[in-house]
Amino acid sequence: MKSELLKLGSAFLVSLAVTAGTGFFLVPALRRMKAGQSIREDGPVWHNKKQGTPTMGGIMFIAGIAAACLTIGLTEIRGSVSMHSEINHSISSHIAVFLFALVFAAIGFVDDYEKLKKKQNLGLTAKRKFGLQLCTAFLLLFMLNITGNLKVNLYIPFYNIDLFIPKTIYYLFAAFVTVGTVNAVNITDGADGLVTGVTIPVAVCYVFIAFIWGYTALGVFAAALAGGLAAFLFFNFHPAKVFMGDTGAQFLGGAVCAMAFAMDMPVILIPLGIVYFVETFSDIIQVAYFKLSHGKRVFKMAPLHHHFEMCGWSEYKLFAVFTSVSALFAVISFFGVSNRYG
Repeated sequence: MKSELLKLGSAFLVSLAVTAGTGFFLVPALRRMKAGQSIREDGPVWHNKKQGTPTMGGIMFIAGIAAACLTIGLTEIRGSVSMHSEINHSISSHIAVFLFALVFAAIGFVDDYEKLKKKQNLGLTAKRKFGLQLCTAFLLLFMLNITGNLKVNLYIPFYNIDLFIPKTIYYLFAAFVTVGTVNAVNITDGADGLVTGVTIPVAVCYVFIAFIWGYTALGVFAAALAGGLAAFLFFNFHPAKVFMGDTGAQFLGGAVCAMAFAMDMPVILIPLGIVYFVETFSDIIQVAYFKLSHGKRVFKMAPLHHHFEMCGWSEYKLFAVFTSVSALFAVISFFGVSNRYG
């Protein structure tokens, strides 16, 4: 138990240190490259002052997580080679999850590059992005399956039961959950430090679940994710010195989703990712009602964090409230699955 805690702590610290070190070099480099964020024309007018803030800062925590996975994670693999096959199937799980998230980061990078090239907040078209994400989801879920990190069953948290469903239906379900989660996390990234703060409790919840279930390799990835985001928050907290961009946001969406599937509990995404999904549903409700009512709105502005900004909330208050809600539901989610194997 002590050795597992040491690995998790080491993964957190390695990721934190590498992310922070990368940031001190990357942020000035992005400024020199004029890799500045273009602000949505239909967003809050006071966000216009953020125009030109460096974007694609997600590269920082991706580098930190990679460093932890390739150091602490490889130590976990070497320490597991002599164990029985039931444990062996998961020794590459942190690498599989990292690659899963990294491919989505690549889609985000293309989107960011298109925005920088056009000098406006319009990257890949919605259809192109959705098509890329859906194809990627199917391929990556297949990768998780052949590496032994995906089971075709649906674990229901809180009730502690498993539902076995046909493989084809499960893959369709998993692909759309993946694309939905990735985009939900992306939508949440609309205020300084917001998605960073919301995702840290999610990562910490995964660390505790991995620890009690004995998924040390997955715990290494989750701890590295928490450490990388903690360091990134120093640069991303209001007033942000850098934004993570779609590169970082889509990586986070892929990571949050891949961890749920690798731990065989995708349904936990509903309570654990409650902030992401409320943000997304607020956007869907706003658009649908606007069309049905011929111009009327439910919220002052969507997604939800912009509504609260229009109500007078500062970005400090947004960060505090949304992060607290995420932390509360992370605790609820943990207790919803903690008795699965015991």
